[in-house]
Amino acid sequence: MYEDPHDKTALGLWGRIACAWAVAFAVLHFYWALGGSWGLSVSAGPLAEERPGWFVVVGLWGVGLLCLAGGVLGWLLARPWPHGPAGRVVKALGWCACAVLLIRGIAVEVMLLTDAAGSGIDVSPEQRLWTLLLWNPWFLVGGLVFGLAARRSRTHG
Repeated sequence: MYEDPHDKTALGLWGRIACAWAVAFAVLHFYWALGGSWGLSVSAGPLAEERPGWFVVVGLWGVGLLCLAGGVLGWLLARPWPHGPAGRVVKALGWCACAVLLIRGIAVEVMLLTDAAGSGIDVSPEQRLWTLLLWNPWFLVGGLVFGLAARRSRTHG
């Protein structure tokens, strides 16, 4: 498929999608941190009910802030960078985000499908189903989007 290098609408598209993906996930975590519960019980199980302080601070606010940083990274990947260290760092961070998200999605999917954790963890059938069908694919999509954004990021000069 040929893409016109001068087509401004195509340039940075994957970076903008990565930014939107990360911001959407941040909004969901902030909603949960502020007391919202939709979807939390099927992803966090008993932690959603108990809401210990460390979970709210690290698992909800902290992850939400990390997702916002991912949004900034997606936005940076969508922009042209001059040749040099800054452009290489942004691209490397994009590849790191890709790897972390893919590893997380694949590892948890495999663990749930093979019951690798055994009886060591208590995962309800509802949690297993939602994790297999919604949460892990969400991480896989994020990983693929950041990978495409890193691959398509460009330098000039």
